[in-house]
Amino acid sequence: MNSARYTIASVAPTLCALMGVSSPNGSTTGAVRSVLSEAGRVFGGGSAEKFLLFAPDAMGCHLAGVRPDLFASVASVAPLRLSLRSVVPPKTPVCFASMFTGMDPLQHGIRKYEKPVLTCDTLFDALARNGKRVAVVTVRDCSIDAIFRGSPVDFFSEEYDPRVTDRALSLIADGKHDFVLAYHQEYDDVMHGSTPFSDEALNAAGNHVESFLRLCRAVDLHWAAFNRAVLFAPDHGAHTDAATGRGNHGDDIPEDMDVFHFWGFGKGVRR
Repeated sequence: MNSARYTIASVAPTLCALMGVSSPNGSTTGAVRSVLSEAGRVFGGGSAEKFLLFAPDAMGCHLAGVRPDLFASVASVAPLRLSLRSVVPPKTPVCFASMFTGMDPLQHGIRKYEKPVLTCDTLFDALARNGKRVAVVTVRDCSIDAIFRGSPVDFFSEEYDPRVTDRALSLIADGKHDFVLAYHQEYDDVMHGSTPFSDEALNAAGNHVESFLRLCRAVDLHWAAFNRAVLFAPDHGAHTDAATGRGNHGDDIPEDMDVFHFWGFGKGVRR
């Protein structure tokens, strides 16, 4: 299957396959074969032992035409790029529910902008069942911070993106967790108050990329002994609303639906 035919719901089963665990119960999406193939090539067999997932809100493909340098920087540390589609409607809690369950919105039940605690099985449940320790680092009260509270996760709810990065860096250095998720929201916040391509919004997108690069450097430093994977995984894109003149998302249009995900792998070297 061509990667362009996958949606963001492929993240959970692909990540589980990389870490050697079964997909969440109820997941209906298969793992992306090109990701598994590249990981196998780098690891020489075996599974990912440590995983960093960076989730920057709203950084869709729409940015590629005006700031291709941003994605080029991401690709410098996570070179396997997939062209994926979001889910309908491309609203943040809908998207992350699909991304971390492997289900479509009809299955997991979040079909609009709302933040109920999910009762279905999730990526985090699947990892915990297999002895993996999971840390989720988010901006306080964001969608991820709310809807996955039923999962066996070490939650770290921070004031804003810089604190999220600092916390994630400390967790990577500490080494006790097998999976660290870091969520950022500045770009989404700023583009809603301006446009997706305002100077302020593009600066925010650049901040996300720089934070990802910092986290990846920490991964290579502190997790060097482990087979490791990193993933840059936005949930949706954005467009300028003709009625308001401001940034928005939620429509089944390429600007909102098309995203790039970037995967990177490193082979562990025990000393």
